[in-house]
Amino acid sequence: MTTTTTGPDPVAPTPAPPSKAKQRAGDRVFSGTALGAGIIILVTLALVAIFLIIQSIPAIFGDPTQNHILEGQNFFAWVAPFVFGTIWASVIALVIATPVSIGIALFISHYAPRRLAGALGYVIDLLAAVPSVVYGLWGMTVFAPALVPFYQWLGEYLGWIPLFAGQVSPTGRTILTAALVLAVMILPIMTAICREVFLQTPKLHEEAAMALGATRWEMVRMAVLPFARSGMVSGAMLGLGRALGETMAVTLVLSTSGIVSFHLLNSDNPTTIPAIIALRFPEAHDTGVNTLIAAGLILFILTFAVNFIARWIVSRRAEFSGAN
Repeated sequence: MTTTTTGPDPVAPTPAPPSKAKQRAGDRVFSGTALGAGIIILVTLALVAIFLIIQSIPAIFGDPTQNHILEGQNFFAWVAPFVFGTIWASVIALVIATPVSIGIALFISHYAPRRLAGALGYVIDLLAAVPSVVYGLWGMTVFAPALVPFYQWLGEYLGWIPLFAGQVSPTGRTILTAALVLAVMILPIMTAICREVFLQTPKLHEEAAMALGATRWEMVRMAVLPFARSGMVSGAMLGLGRALGETMAVTLVLSTSGIVSFHLLNSDNPTTIPAIIALRFPEAHDTGVNTLIAAGLILFILTFAVNFIARWIVSRRAEFSGAN
């Protein structure tokens, strides 16, 4: 028997390093433009924050007795009722607008006929283009007086609930009216976002649910809503951000009063930060201007915190995908 001896295995050739793809001029221009736009946004945001902080220092740390707006009151004690009014009106508007916007978006995306859905989509998009001052004038001259009988009914039959207790406003210009106007204003953007997210639901998920015998609502509840959860949160937070910063609509509907009250139907209502800035700025001078800028800084921080929380909520649910 002959034994064949084999030599050592030949050394495998070292693979050549992958060649770097040549970047075209258009790619360089696009990436540079995108990077520059992002840097400009960050620089602008930083400059706005620096300006607000510098201009707010005289109002926060200065002598309140020399400030004609503070009138001897501490700045944080003065701004606290307006912070409450801003949050209170925005939260009420969000609670009212969220289920309505989700319902409209579901009707457009999964229930309405194609032609009707297209028409409703155009109408919703057009509502977002209406100026806020138009909403404010409508709320002050038409909507508020029309709500007075309803408010009187609430006060008569539901007055035992603390929210509806107290003397009902004869003009209808209450914090609830302002919240309803804000709800109408944020409804288009929330509806548009929810509609687009609902339309992106994988068709395979919907068809699988229907094939297993699910009704239309069960299909929406099991396939559409879980997929669109992060999008609905994003739409709600964007609507809340607009409600927090809205000025003219609230200014025209409400009167200035720095109080903290949860009553929804009374004449004395909390006022928002944007409204107090718009109302007091024409008469402000010296440190009074710094006081209103400091109130704007509080609103800036509040809006930034809302957007940060929204991004955190969305990122927590980013692992969910229609392909899972």
